[in-house]
Amino acid sequence: MDTSAWLRVPDVHAFLARAGDFLRSRPALHTVTLTVCEGLRARGPQAYGDEAPVFGVLERDGEVRAAYFRTPPYRLIVTPLTPEETDALAAHLEAVGDPAPGVNADEATAAAFAEAWRARTGASPRLHERLRLYRLGELRWPDPAPEGRGRIAEARDRELVARWYVEFVRAIGGAGHRDPGAWADAHITERRVTLWETPDGVPVSMAALTPRVAGQIRVASVYTPPGLRGRGHGAAATAHASRAALAQGAEEVLLFADLANPTSNGVYQRVGYRPVTDFAVYDLSAGA
Repeated sequence: MDTSAWLRVPDVHAFLARAGDFLRSRPALHTVTLTVCEGLRARGPQAYGDEAPVFGVLERDGEVRAAYFRTPPYRLIVTPLTPEETDALAAHLEAVGDPAPGVNADEATAAAFAEAWRARTGASPRLHERLRLYRLGELRWPDPAPEGRGRIAEARDRELVARWYVEFVRAIGGAGHRDPGAWADAHITERRVTLWETPDGVPVSMAALTPRVAGQIRVASVYTPPGLRGRGHGAAATAHASRAALAQGAEEVLLFADLANPTSNGVYQRVGYRPVTDFAVYDLSAGA
């Protein structure tokens, strides 16, 4: 007899108490859940939006086998599921009255949930993007390397870092989870932004790091302004940030790349990143 059931969890502290061991058992696959929940735990429930986040776990025989969370108004984040578990999740969310404006999960889970949600609600799934998760193998410096140097962003870089964060979010077709100034302040204070600058000290690219959680750090928000691309700056910033992550004690250094951008995927592989698995992001418009 199948004793599995999806259960709602009241807050991030209860969620991590209940699902933390499960999430840490496969930190690469659960990297987004781990890092966002660490932000919620450290900064409070409004760290990623004005509405309260929602959390849930799938338990079987008293053990957590899967989990989801959502920081409204953003998409649902789900750990890998079987087709049966995906159908049960859609039924659970419908029963508790939770909307699902979109889903972000490994490719098979995301596609299965989009179809299950369409069947239940009449929503129209639209593939927003496909992402590849990479793990750093042996770090290699870009060859040929651009002239210049990497450095950690400082307080004097706040306006630039905030502006580039906004431009990065716009470039990937997303919506920023935080106020740009607050994002810049937190990342600069915690020394988690690398800038690549030319020999005369002009910043030309940026790469940020997530906090270390469960032994892994993710390189994120890699951005080079359009007029400065194609010169190796982004590769150099990524390599420098990756080296900083290793220096901070990361056992795994990860990053996501948009599969529609072969240039960035090639850059990351040349500096030592190797594919782990593919993810998909769907938007789920309101039902008929």
